[in-house]
Amino acid sequence: MTVNADATSDRDRVLAAASRLFYTRGVQAVGMDAVRTEAGVPLKRLYAAFPSKDALLLEVLSCQSEQWNARLEAAIAAAPDPRGKLLAVFDFLGDWFGDDDFRGCLFVNAFGELGAVAPDVARAVRAQKDGFRRQLTDLVAEFGGPAELGPQLALLAEGAQTTAAIDGTPDTAQVARAAAAVLLDAAGGR
Repeated sequence: MTVNADATSDRDRVLAAASRLFYTRGVQAVGMDAVRTEAGVPLKRLYAAFPSKDALLLEVLSCQSEQWNARLEAAIAAAPDPRGKLLAVFDFLGDWFGDDDFRGCLFVNAFGELGAVAPDVARAVRAQKDGFRRQLTDLVAEFGGPAELGPQLALLAEGAQTTAAIDGTPDTAQVARAAAAVLLDAAGGR
């Protein structure tokens, strides 16, 4: 999942290029010159829009978070009931894991590379992950399950993302979905 590749403005082209490069190659392996070349934008305009690589990465993460939230919300909204909404999260993951360019979670990848040395990146990653946990906790409340089930399902989803990236198979989502169904059945919600 990367920032929109159909970008038209210089800023949008830079964000799309940086997102693609950071996701496929890693943040530290990509310099601003590579982003400039990929985006087809003069270096002066790139730095006018993003004065540093850190600023660019933070904007990529922000855009990525918005896209993730919108896609996940659409998947959840299509589900018929509270239980289906929770399981839709894992169906959404399965669709994502099946993408040809799936390389894991950009947030986890960025945190792994920079979390210890870039506090702003660590904060952005933690905020996104906390938002996901809260979203699942809210869905669990709608389902009628215990509050601790939300973080448990979030941990299951996060583990599925990492495992799918390492294994290179979307099957992990179905395994996680089956485990989530067991947890939901044990919780006895609706």
